[in-house]
Amino acid sequence: MGWEALANWGQNASRIERLTGGVANDVWSVNVGGRLAVARLGTRSDADLAWEIGLLQHLDRHGMTVPAPIPTLDGRPFVSGLVVMEYLEGGPPETEPDWRRVADTLRELHHLTWGWPQRPGWRSSTDLLQVERGTRVDLTRMPAEGVARCRAAWARLAGRETCAVHGDANPRNILMTSHRVALIDWDEAHADVPDLDLELPHNAANLDPQTWDIAQQASAAWEAAVCWDDDYSKQRLAEVRAV
Repeated sequence: MGWEALANWGQNASRIERLTGGVANDVWSVNVGGRLAVARLGTRSDADLAWEIGLLQHLDRHGMTVPAPIPTLDGRPFVSGLVVMEYLEGGPPETEPDWRRVADTLRELHHLTWGWPQRPGWRSSTDLLQVERGTRVDLTRMPAEGVARCRAAWARLAGRETCAVHGDANPRNILMTSHRVALIDWDEAHADVPDLDLELPHNAANLDPQTWDIAQQASAAWEAAVCWDDDYSKQRLAEVRAV
């Protein structure tokens, strides 16, 4: 159906301007009922979108600032891969105190979602100790030596409790004001060990040296596996210590 699905939010709903949305989605600012919003059109399955929207609704109910989904006129949360969400103002973190606020927000996310079910089709970092594929990860495409290094990094997370992680807390996906921190672009969110969210600039999560090393190595391995084999993934793999 494509962008024709936007009519489900009202006959006068319209696109305004294309926004940066990464490679997986077409993202626009839209006018819905006279209200500025953001619409995202992608190819994720209904089960995948239902998982993401359920998570965002849960976090919104518990007071976190997230792009809460706006339902269609007949109450559906999405139609044919199209999701409409609240528009959020703000800018990226720039200072060490900014990043400490981001760390607090990520820890709130983790606290609110201990034991959260896995996103359909996804695998956690520790799942990948036993399996080779899960959504965007395909370890068979990586060199065997690289896979061994990634798995050695993830093995240090084994046995830890999991929660929902944002999965991509870079400055482009954080909108801050003086009184709140909003996390946007939840495409990479899934259930995993929270350490993967806490490799932040300035060690903003205040991890002790051993915990920081575990988080840094596991995060580098994850990003190498998810993005393989572009230049960034190879850069991240180079950060993962040899076995």
